[in-house]
Amino acid sequence: MIRIAIIGAGRIGHVHARAVAGRTDATLALVCDPFEQNARALAEEYDVRYCLEPDDVFSDPMIDAVVIGSPTKFHVDHILKAVSAGKRVMCEKPIALDLESARRCIEQLGERADQVMMGFNRRFDPTFHALKSRLDEGEIGDLQQLTVISRDPAAPPVSYIAGSGGIFKDMTIHDFDMVRHFLGDIAEVNAVGTNVSAQIAEQGDLDQVVITLKSREGKLATIINSRTCAFGYDQRIEAFGAEGMLSADNLTETAVRKATSTQTDAKTAIMDFFLERYEDAYRIELETFLDSIVDGGVISPSVRDGYEALVLADAARRSVEEHRVVTL
Repeated sequence: MIRIAIIGAGRIGHVHARAVAGRTDATLALVCDPFEQNARALAEEYDVRYCLEPDDVFSDPMIDAVVIGSPTKFHVDHILKAVSAGKRVMCEKPIALDLESARRCIEQLGERADQVMMGFNRRFDPTFHALKSRLDEGEIGDLQQLTVISRDPAAPPVSYIAGSGGIFKDMTIHDFDMVRHFLGDIAEVNAVGTNVSAQIAEQGDLDQVVITLKSREGKLATIINSRTCAFGYDQRIEAFGAEGMLSADNLTETAVRKATSTQTDAKTAIMDFFLERYEDAYRIELETFLDSIVDGGVISPSVRDGYEALVLADAARRSVEEHRVVTL
């Protein structure tokens, strides 16, 4: 039985706890959060222990694996301490707020880097996974262009924006990983951005960005992001190939459509909350992590994937600030 500890008893912590509860070979053993009310609430829901200090998790000999959902500024410290204590780790994105910290993490992990999985849950989304599988099977020939669209229904609070590391590290980081997942290593990054929110602009951040990327094999990708979207949580991917196109559209609560003499299509509104849209992805992600522990398989996405996504985020920031294409 794999004994799991969760650091961070917020929304994502509850999602991971539900996923653990669905397994017969794993159990939630400990919840950690500096806010006792949050820690106690999640712990009581699953009748487990809780603590307020992450060090109590790392020193606990009864814990086999740790799911890290703490604020990003603590990720590197928590990863290193958990692995040093002999525990497997799944850590939410991003790996760090700056490249130097991410490099230090990988260097100190050394050969133990394969004990850490990064939480890029969108790789595990059934719709996106199906698109990738069909692409890999050659249904549209060689991939030439990839378009990834991610728009949030509403911007997070300004207090969150201030400590998020900016849109590229906080939001686009998922899309950078998806582009690498589809295209491999990236050679060039060109980004532009603007603001519709004065409050976000005051924080020195952007809320509208478009990034173009070129892979080392010469394939192109475009990422389109917005912190706001009037019609919901806009999450789409289009793969254009030599022999056709594959696309993954937005999900709705049902697939029912209406056709009459005056109206040919009336789908329900698209999902407007990330935990709703990616509920299956979060579950499959954690199950994949646990399976890697049971089977001894390769952990992916790896901590190296986390670093490479951060490299792209940093390149996009530099591209905006310096008004140029950044070559990697």
